[in-house]
Amino acid sequence: ALAQRGYFSVDELKKLRHIGAMLQGHPDMKGTPGIDMSSGSLGQGISAAAGMALAGKIDNKDYRVYSLLGDGEIEEGQVWEAAMFASHNNLDNLCLIVDFNGLQIDGPVSEVAGPEPIDKKFEAFGFDVQTIDGHDFDAIEAAFARAKTVKGKPSVIIAKTVKGKGVSYMENQVGWHGTAPNKEQYETAMQELTAALHELEGC
Repeated sequence: ALAQRGYFSVDELKKLRHIGAMLQGHPDMKGTPGIDMSSGSLGQGISAAAGMALAGKIDNKDYRVYSLLGDGEIEEGQVWEAAMFASHNNLDNLCLIVDFNGLQIDGPVSEVAGPEPIDKKFEAFGFDVQTIDGHDFDAIEAAFARAKTVKGKPSVIIAKTVKGKGVSYMENQVGWHGTAPNKEQYETAMQELTAALHELEGC
């Protein structure tokens, strides 16, 4: 997205996670144009987002803050500290999205630390909770619209997804965590995704 917006050359994308590359794998505000906050350790995003949302409340600013988390990431204690903070401060200008695909870098989430039931945990922490099909764009749009109407508490949208959706050799394969396809794999993926798009447009 940043390359498409002109922050750096699209050619940089080919160097993702290569030694010495600008795009070393984690957001780096000192090395990558367009990045506002460095991170890497899981859980930092929601912590920063909660702080930004509180600042908006203190400054009487009318903006909303969004933070995307992975289902493996929410095994981190920092996530739940930030969630407790957000609820305690009634941050209804904060909306979290949890990508619930069941996989993390070490394997199936259920075998690593099993954070389910995710919805009940966030409810217990004082959040308004929605669970949706993360591949349904109408459902995503509706969930964001509803979250904007919630008052007095933060919101979370739990988006059930399939890792690598639409690419035959990537679907539900944990090995594609942070891995870029080679040229042949890229071409196969683009063919499959293009065919799926044409099928959708034909409906």
